[in-house]
Amino acid sequence: PNPSDHSFEILDNYKDNPEKDLFFAMSHGVHRGVLKKGKKDDREIFLNKLLKASDINIKFDFYGFSNKQPVWGDDFMRVISNSKMGLNLSRGEPIKYYSSDRIAQLFGNGLLTFLDKKTKLNELFNSNEAIFYKDINDLAEKILKYKKDNKKRRDIAKNGKKKYMKYFNSNIVSQYIIDKTFDLKSKNKYIWI
Repeated sequence: PNPSDHSFEILDNYKDNPEKDLFFAMSHGVHRGVLKKGKKDDREIFLNKLLKASDINIKFDFYGFSNKQPVWGDDFMRVISNSKMGLNLSRGEPIKYYSSDRIAQLFGNGLLTFLDKKTKLNELFNSNEAIFYKDINDLAEKILKYKKDNKKRRDIAKNGKKKYMKYFNSNIVSQYIIDKTFDLKSKNKYIWI
């Protein structure tokens, strides 16, 4: 799993009322400073369809998309702090339990997190911890629903952060690696295996 860390995931967006509704960030490679010219990504097609299917009152905050450069470091923390919800959308077709690193930042900073049902992450998170969508129209409807229902959005985001920080934190993930490497028996419960 992509580990979270209390020293990095320091925000509690569910406590606040940020200006933007939905955050998404991508790049054309891990930690590259700028978009590559002429490079296309299947997530761009998805995002364009989502924009067309969504209510015009939704305030999107997308980076690495539509000539808006990716954000990193302090700039990343500044922009993510200004969103209520986050879209976890990985490159390529959804794969069981796979996610980009972004999942740790969305859950870990207390954003209501949207996940594709095809990832089967609903086997690890329930509907009180994350929102699962089946297609673009379903996602658009759910974004609007939780934009309007601040209490429910905050409750689910808080529960999602609590679970992610408990079971997917860097200490647990590191201990799992050590246990597997040295064939140790651990008292930790790893919910992802």
